[in-house]
Amino acid sequence: MSDLSYDTIKSELSSQPLFEDKTWQLSPEAWRLTPEQAQQLDEIGVACLGFHQALETLYLRAATDKNLLRNKPLKAPWVVDYLDRGKPASLIAHAKKGRNRGKFPTVLRPDLLWTDTGFVMSELDSVPGGIGLTAFLNRLYGEQEGVVGSEDAMIELFYRSLTALCPSETNPLIALVVSDEAGTYRPEMQWLAEQMQLKGRRVFCLHPNELFPLENALFFDADGDPEKIDVIYRFFELFDLPNITTQQHIFEAWQNEEVVIAPPMRAFQEEKLAMALFHHHLLPDFWSEALSKKSRKLLTKLIPKSCVMDSAPLPPGAVLDGPQASGRPLSDWRDLIGASQKERELIIKISGYHETAWGARSVTLGSDSSREEWKEGVERALELAPTSLHVLQEFRKPSRVKHRIYDREQQLHEVEGRLRLCPYYFVEDGATKLGGALATFCPPDKKIIHGMQDAALLPSRVLSLS
Repeated sequence: MSDLSYDTIKSELSSQPLFEDKTWQLSPEAWRLTPEQAQQLDEIGVACLGFHQALETLYLRAATDKNLLRNKPLKAPWVVDYLDRGKPASLIAHAKKGRNRGKFPTVLRPDLLWTDTGFVMSELDSVPGGIGLTAFLNRLYGEQEGVVGSEDAMIELFYRSLTALCPSETNPLIALVVSDEAGTYRPEMQWLAEQMQLKGRRVFCLHPNELFPLENALFFDADGDPEKIDVIYRFFELFDLPNITTQQHIFEAWQNEEVVIAPPMRAFQEEKLAMALFHHHLLPDFWSEALSKKSRKLLTKLIPKSCVMDSAPLPPGAVLDGPQASGRPLSDWRDLIGASQKERELIIKISGYHETAWGARSVTLGSDSSREEWKEGVERALELAPTSLHVLQEFRKPSRVKHRIYDREQQLHEVEGRLRLCPYYFVEDGATKLGGALATFCPPDKKIIHGMQDAALLPSRVLSLS
């Protein structure tokens, strides 16, 4: 295996507009995965899609007050209250329409932390950034043995996942629609569109304002000529819809069956609290029936214990299904404020339909916060609960691992750090296919791992058994 030189990496990154003003630590080689880890990644993709399929069943049956189990009674209307809370009625109705049945995100990206007990899934993203970044890094490190995803696997699988939604068209026109809120990712979406155009494919990166209605369909201006859009890949969160001035035209074109939208505009598929429902003490029988035994066992290991921070009052003597504070069960979420530092190995984060729900902006890590910061996090969660629920999740500390990194003098050193791995699964014909896995290798003092300038961003490769 040949190392990439510092100058080669720097030159390639500098030549690409998608990395403008972005810096991170550089490494000569892709992140090393064991064959066992690679096999588990394949299994995780299957489990993530199975989870989405089961979640749809849970939501739709709960919404119509149907029984959740085959042979004994179980109803859960409260699930719908949680998943629909704070959303406009029109969006809720859209999610339940028959044409959306069986429609799932075309790209799934779990955030996996490597811990002493293996992978832990901190969340499951349905509108993930980093597709273009990972595709580029796969290509840059592609000559190294065992890179996860061939040189253009990410791009090809992304394209196929979208064209599969429009089987009647041999070369459908695909619009990657990026909002202002998500504008940070516009350069990588533009790069993806250009890479697909080089192969003669009709893929364009557009701003929502570039869309316009014509004859019940959606069009955009292509060098003075209107071009009909067949598929929209929406790169914007659903909370951002009020800022999309053309949203009505998008909904109407979808209703008229003139355009396909991916991921589908179904808010319940984008709520972090769905992971808390997996652990809810009233629902284990449902998950046992709805998931394969293998996927359920894997998800039980992957998903940390999580709770929904519902502000509804409890009757006297009742306790919450959650952690303890000062060695006692909680009767009110505010009891968490008095939890000891050891008991605060917990993360509070907003569930989904909110502008702070991405980029770790709403995250409070109890063990890394002052008592006052922790109090503010608890009180903010309860204050917003009537419209935006928060999740309380057990924190699993990532392990220390090692990798080679170039320092500022361009010298190589093996250093310690912590790892987040983001595999990208593309859904096609009811199956997931792994296109690549982005490794974020952070300094060991960083408790919350995300893309930062003192982290290394790398593709992954599987170590040979020989």
